[in-house]
Amino acid sequence: MKNKLRMPHPATMFLLLTGAVIMLSWIFDIYGIRVIHPQTGEAIRTQSLLSPEGIRWLLRHVITNFTGFAPLGMVMVAMFGVGVAEHSGFINACIRQSLRKHPSKDAVILLVIFLGIISNIVGDAGYIILIPIAATLFRSVSLHPVAGIVTAYVSVACGFSANLFLSTLDPLLARSTQEAAATMISYRGNVGPLCNYYFMFASTFVITAVIYLITRKSLLPALGEYTGSVPYGSYKSLTRKERRGLFIALGSGLLYSLLIIFATFSPWGILRGVTGSLARSPFIFGVLFIISFGIGLMGAIYGFASGRYRKDSDVISGLSHPMQLLGLYFVIAFFASQMFACFEYSHLDKCLAIMGANMLASVHTNSFVTLLLFIAFTAVINLIMVSATAKWSFMAFIFVPMFSAMGISPDLTQCAFRIGDSATNAITPFLFYMPLILTYMQQYDKQASYGTLLKYTWRYSFFILIAWTIFFIFWYLLRIPLGV
Repeated sequence: MKNKLRMPHPATMFLLLTGAVIMLSWIFDIYGIRVIHPQTGEAIRTQSLLSPEGIRWLLRHVITNFTGFAPLGMVMVAMFGVGVAEHSGFINACIRQSLRKHPSKDAVILLVIFLGIISNIVGDAGYIILIPIAATLFRSVSLHPVAGIVTAYVSVACGFSANLFLSTLDPLLARSTQEAAATMISYRGNVGPLCNYYFMFASTFVITAVIYLITRKSLLPALGEYTGSVPYGSYKSLTRKERRGLFIALGSGLLYSLLIIFATFSPWGILRGVTGSLARSPFIFGVLFIISFGIGLMGAIYGFASGRYRKDSDVISGLSHPMQLLGLYFVIAFFASQMFACFEYSHLDKCLAIMGANMLASVHTNSFVTLLLFIAFTAVINLIMVSATAKWSFMAFIFVPMFSAMGISPDLTQCAFRIGDSATNAITPFLFYMPLILTYMQQYDKQASYGTLLKYTWRYSFFILIAWTIFFIFWYLLRIPLGV
């Protein structure tokens, strides 16, 4: 697979981005650019990384920038469980068992897309756990593994707001929307976590259709047949011992899941928060470990039951199995962590986002046209400030009152924000999990870079944004309730 864009290695790319952030912070500081946070009234000014204080900060925090990089620990914990499941042969056995009926390629593609979109039920776990499994699934039906990575990635990233179920994002956004709405004396309503549920439920099918069509019509033909060096064993039936091991492992996984459900939703509820809710509860904070432990547990049980494992050192070998892949990830993540930390320290993201929001707020046009411009603006700002909750924590206090004055309800404003916020997740280099995605890709294509990824993902972001916006317009014109 040739990389026509000839982008630098991902680690080099993040080093260059760090240099660009440093230079921009210096330029913004020279001109004294500052903004006012709409919620707190606090003045935010760009901090130069070339000032004496900025240089001292960078030298003091080079190590902690890396060790404190949010995805680093999450990736390691998740990969422990996946490593055991792969090393023991559990994942391979699951795929071989599912291939007994020879599922179609379309079924595998749709399964990956659907799982990617609904994965935001458990936060960011889809980025870490689903994507490498998607590559293996695509290989199992003779599809290019990089197509599996890209398909799973855009499903998780661009479909982050849509879901058939209530996700961890819904209550967080609703809280900021309610706080912003409460600043208006005339507003007496209540914005709850389910205020966009009907629309996001239906959007799941719209996004699934768009991703499937682009994957089938554009991505797979562009990638062609995989001719790389990563081996994959051809299908063969499970032996009696392997079937028994798989049955015991899946049964153990079911019991483990029931235990977690009981500990979360029963009256005992030890995994719920102190107030009895799931928001900021042990379950939400520990969900990635819970999933990883469950996958690793099934993998270990399968290993012992099938005869692949005989002693505890075999399990330890499984835990260390992903370290070769993570070695490359650590290198990329080191440079990425410096770039993200410098970006946050300089306040460039907040200054640019608030300046842009204030400019859009000054536009005077038809209320619904302004709402569509708001979707486009959010999609652009999302390229430099990816966190939905961080953006909405100040954008809500600008746009909720503004659109309310135009007769647009807070829940409709929040819904428009979520469309723009999700659509461009797949193309921004500032996504926290970008280093991991590039690492997965380099496992199958040593020349893969951000340019390679962008070449395949821009169509998804563009057409999802267009299709989702059109769907939003029809929903609005038909006056269907957005949620509860």
